[in-house]
Amino acid sequence: MMNSTQFTSFILAGYSDSGHLKYLYFIIITVLYVSIVMVNTVLIVVICMERSLHEPMYLFLCSLFVNDLYGSTGLFPALMTHLVSDDHTVSTVCCYLQIFVLYTYGTTEFINLAVMAYDRYLAICYPLQYNVIMTPNRVCILICVIWLYSFVKFTIQLSLTIRLRLCGNVIDKVYCDNYLVVKLACSTSDTTVNNIYGLSGIVMTVAVPLITIVFSYIKILTICLKSSIETRQKAFSTCTPHLASLLNFSFGCLLNLLQSRFEKSMRNVPTVLHTILSVYYLMCQPLLNPIVYGVRMAKIRQACKNILPVGMYPKT
Repeated sequence: MMNSTQFTSFILAGYSDSGHLKYLYFIIITVLYVSIVMVNTVLIVVICMERSLHEPMYLFLCSLFVNDLYGSTGLFPALMTHLVSDDHTVSTVCCYLQIFVLYTYGTTEFINLAVMAYDRYLAICYPLQYNVIMTPNRVCILICVIWLYSFVKFTIQLSLTIRLRLCGNVIDKVYCDNYLVVKLACSTSDTTVNNIYGLSGIVMTVAVPLITIVFSYIKILTICLKSSIETRQKAFSTCTPHLASLLNFSFGCLLNLLQSRFEKSMRNVPTVLHTILSVYYLMCQPLLNPIVYGVRMAKIRQACKNILPVGMYPKT
């Protein structure tokens, strides 16, 4: 029986021979990555420099943009390298590092969105007490807890994966995936602890934030139905970008989950479409967030116009 230490690399079998089209794919991926880096960096700088944006909602947004940069950097450079290379192997160290980055990105993103939903609930339902409840110190603590929880949780989960004895090193994706690595374990009995921890992690990372989001929006909807048109419009303008981001991320994660769990049914799907679906939440979310928040939120638009050189920000 082979031990995981016998493998020095994993083979990413999600790549197919696309001929000269690989250069077109490389250009598209490069443009996407450069765009993600630029727009997220610009908004992070704008929020940090503009004192009028030093409010809870925008600080949570800044955390979201930082996370999008973090997650996309965990995927795009490796993806671009493998697209133009005939060698689709990745060292075990780099593979586990990519798994850590992508999974902590996903955890941080979802919890951050849940906290933002609760923040909107407090702002709309308790406007007079909002500044007392969401003080700058509490906001900073919440952001630190979000990131710390994600890192600690998945450090434990990854350590459980690394200890497994593997009888294969082929991952049927274009990037390293923890679930697919666990499936390579020689014995299902070895993965019992992984499964138990993974299940408890799903409850803490998905169920609890989801309950928070549903609770927050039920309360917001209840207040809006009883309030004036002006209050409804204000709530709509601040909640629409958040809902767009939340639904897009949830949809992307659902696609990725279905692919991993029902891989046999997905074999009839064209390779290019299969790949796009598997990286959707990692590609579209970091690009969508700056667009929906930068365009929909008037204070961010105005701050961008004040700080950025003339011509960099589009006229509205």
